[in-house]
Amino acid sequence: MSETVTMAQDAAGGIGPGRLVLVVGPSGAGKDTLLRLAQAACVDDRDVVFPRRVVTRESSADEDNVAVSADEFRRAREHGDFAVHWEAHGHSYALPLEINDDIRAGRAVVINVSRTVIGALRQAYANVVVVAVTAPPDVLAQRLAARARISDGNVAERLSRSVDASGNADVTILNAGSAEYHSRHLVRVIRNEGWHE
Repeated sequence: MSETVTMAQDAAGGIGPGRLVLVVGPSGAGKDTLLRLAQAACVDDRDVVFPRRVVTRESSADEDNVAVSADEFRRAREHGDFAVHWEAHGHSYALPLEINDDIRAGRAVVINVSRTVIGALRQAYANVVVVAVTAPPDVLAQRLAARARISDGNVAERLSRSVDASGNADVTILNAGSAEYHSRHLVRVIRNEGWHE
């Protein structure tokens, strides 16, 4: 995996004053489910933004991404249209450059990213919160098997990879129970409401 961050830092250091909430974790942990529920809970909050990722993969019920071809992605990257981009699982991913405007306006921007870009994003943005969503291995296996998304590749390989995002995380959510319950925890993190407890 590789990553590149567009270093458009403001004069004072990282881009701010808004918060960049990065959701990371292994495939099958339930990141997209928690993000959908959190987005629904924040639908009337103009200070919270859930941008769509740009991905060289079709959109699906699991993720409402902006689907582009590899050539379209390359052209947009070369044009400087992305705040950050990375490669993972045979696909290219990016966050639109417009997130910088939301951060500068003081909003919370919430997005699912690869753990490989955490360090670079912590340098580029003034206020970054990393939320690791995890689940026990048997739960991950069940969820990946049920999803059966071809673009996930070999499920056994994905499960065997050592994915420990919690070492870089500010908050860890063990998503093994009620998705509604865990999404409320995520919303508290997004709104900066007592998640340090």
